[in-house]
Amino acid sequence: MPEKLDNVDFDVLVIGGGLIGASFACAMADQNMRIGVVEAIPFKSASQPSFDDRSIALSLGSKRIFDAINIWPLIQHVATPINKIHVSDRGHFGVTRLDCTEQGVEALGYVVMSRAMGHALGEYMSCSSNIELICPAQVVDISLPQPFSQQQDGEMAQVTVMHQSSTRKISARLIVAADGRDSLVRQSLGIKTTDWDYQQTAVIANITSQRSHHNVAYERFTSSGPIAVLPLSEGRSSIVWTRANTDVEGTMSLDNKTFIDVFQKLFGQRLGQLLHVGVRHAYPLRLVHAREQVRLRFALIGNAAHSLHPVAGQGFNLGLRDVATLAEVINDAQCANYDIGQLDNLNRYAAWRKRDHLCVVAITDGLVRLFSTDFLPFTVARNVGLIASDLLPPFKRLVSRQAMGLTGKLPRIARGLNL
Repeated sequence: MPEKLDNVDFDVLVIGGGLIGASFACAMADQNMRIGVVEAIPFKSASQPSFDDRSIALSLGSKRIFDAINIWPLIQHVATPINKIHVSDRGHFGVTRLDCTEQGVEALGYVVMSRAMGHALGEYMSCSSNIELICPAQVVDISLPQPFSQQQDGEMAQVTVMHQSSTRKISARLIVAADGRDSLVRQSLGIKTTDWDYQQTAVIANITSQRSHHNVAYERFTSSGPIAVLPLSEGRSSIVWTRANTDVEGTMSLDNKTFIDVFQKLFGQRLGQLLHVGVRHAYPLRLVHAREQVRLRFALIGNAAHSLHPVAGQGFNLGLRDVATLAEVINDAQCANYDIGQLDNLNRYAAWRKRDHLCVVAITDGLVRLFSTDFLPFTVARNVGLIASDLLPPFKRLVSRQAMGLTGKLPRIARGLNL
């Protein structure tokens, strides 16, 4: 399709305006395209699920993506650097320590409150002349052209939304679904998934401690599940405490002092005495991986394509690499005067992302399973692995680059370049 279609409402319609959907819209803001974003909950609402009190560990690669799409200047003042990462296995000898100075980078990553990130993305979209926010709105129907239709070159995707108490029909050259782990769009199109319920829940809260965190992030594996402690500003830290579903109700009902005492026994004294804990939130954990990433005029990104266990903090960063890759594929097609929604073009995105998806899913799922057993051969193997990661420079560099999101074939904006 060499010419721009004036009778199409949007070149790209993003369904889901959470952190990943909003990031994708912002990545496309400087392109000569009409971008629409459909979101069910107002962006400035306290009930917007993506913009809550959770903290997100951004890898260095994700920081570079945000830098390239002009978001980093809006959030850098609330971003806490991660200079070191300390990984341990409670009650065992294995430990791995990663340090930004050893890798020659300014930081291994950064921690940002999702609410601050959501505010910055929302403001950026609101100020972009080529982005239309359709919010609050609910998708009522979605129709994609058949891939072998004789008219597929000219047939657009059609979406019906309920917006401002009226029905609106929208046509688009490409629909990007970013509506989360339980994506209604993915379900409505009959896209099957690989699912695994970990029977675990992440309990998340902010804490203050006697000692400074010194910009160290901790990942500690325990018999009841992994825990993470991430550095925040003002002497605070964010904790992610994985609990068995059967223990969640009891954990959430603990008074603050007992909650701190129990967590302290698992985490240890690396931050001295833990002093205060803030509001707690609980998020059930499931692995969900879509078996199809693209169809004619359609692509999945973020949690709609893959939802992971939070161990190693890979989920959001994996989704942001989806954003960077799809933005590049679309930009390249547009520059070549080619239809951005054609299946052969979108297959390039799917093929590019496949290895990264499978690798990160395997790493996170494997870590959960490996560290969830006390079977002696597995216990020895994982602790030997931790020590090898700490003492062997090539292995340590590989682990560090994986943590920083710098492995594999990276899209341009993940390398700090413009689209």
